[in-house]
Amino acid sequence: MNRMNINREPVITLKDIGKSFRVAKRAAGLGKAFKALFAREYKVVEALQEISFEIREGEIVGYIGPNGAGKSTTIKVMSGILVPDRGTCSIMGYTPWKNRVDYVRGIGVVFGQRSQLWWDVPVIDSFEMLRDIYSIPFPVYRANLDMLTETLGLTDILHVPVRQLSLGQRMRCEIAASLLHDPKILFLDEPTIGLDAASKIAVRQFIKTINQEKGVTVILTTHDMSDIEALADRILMIGRGRLLYDGTLDELRGRFGTQRTLTADFRTHPEPVEIPGTLRLSWTPERAVYSMDTEHVRIDRVISRLSEEVELLDVSVETKPVDELILRLYEEHQV
Repeated sequence: MNRMNINREPVITLKDIGKSFRVAKRAAGLGKAFKALFAREYKVVEALQEISFEIREGEIVGYIGPNGAGKSTTIKVMSGILVPDRGTCSIMGYTPWKNRVDYVRGIGVVFGQRSQLWWDVPVIDSFEMLRDIYSIPFPVYRANLDMLTETLGLTDILHVPVRQLSLGQRMRCEIAASLLHDPKILFLDEPTIGLDAASKIAVRQFIKTINQEKGVTVILTTHDMSDIEALADRILMIGRGRLLYDGTLDELRGRFGTQRTLTADFRTHPEPVEIPGTLRLSWTPERAVYSMDTEHVRIDRVISRLSEEVELLDVSVETKPVDELILRLYEEHQV
């Protein structure tokens, strides 16, 4: 993780951002549905409610929440696509929806299910068109293209039409396209959705590289908690349009992750060993599994007590997966 941002000034500041949408009510039954064709009723949905946070230069922040929580709406406000109903947003000194032409030169945006590449032309042609759109000086474009081609493994696909690429290949090209103009901030919306394991690892490694070597600030929205665990120290969680959590993964683990599972392998010992403060989940003559809460019992004391009774060969301790911790957080707020 890039930890050089501790004393840096915020590059993104949102304060009390609110956004609502007027949505047509769905009528139940044929008669009501027919009537709705002539007299439609509407309801107001609060997509964002007083969202406030700051992000410092060089951070990688995971922005998470259930479907419909407001993640994409927030990203669209920050990228200048949507205008909020209330509140203020300052990014690199710009108000995104007011200074859009100058502002977009400093950001890159990747939406996992939407393409910024031209479907029927070779990838390199899309890159050339983006160079013209962003007015990228040729030396800068050439240097960035060479770097992105090498690190993302694009050499063999630059002259292939986008429609012939696999999903993993296209996503690597999408990321390259978003970085050709040297943005300071990168918005990634589900960048690894549908990718195979190898492609996910390649994309994650590249995101780490540009963050560490170029100081690019990354805002990552995803449902894949392995992306969050691999990339982000800090997470923002939104639910029903409200910000519910802002903190590090370590803080989240400290809050909900004190439960541990200890697995011990040992030389044959048929009789189970009871250890105060633990729950014995299973026992065989050569393996035992215990569950414990580290707020009430220390792991080293459990291992010490076990070693008094059996000849230990191996011990492993597992924490709850991040997915389970996030679920606990959702449940706490009844999202």
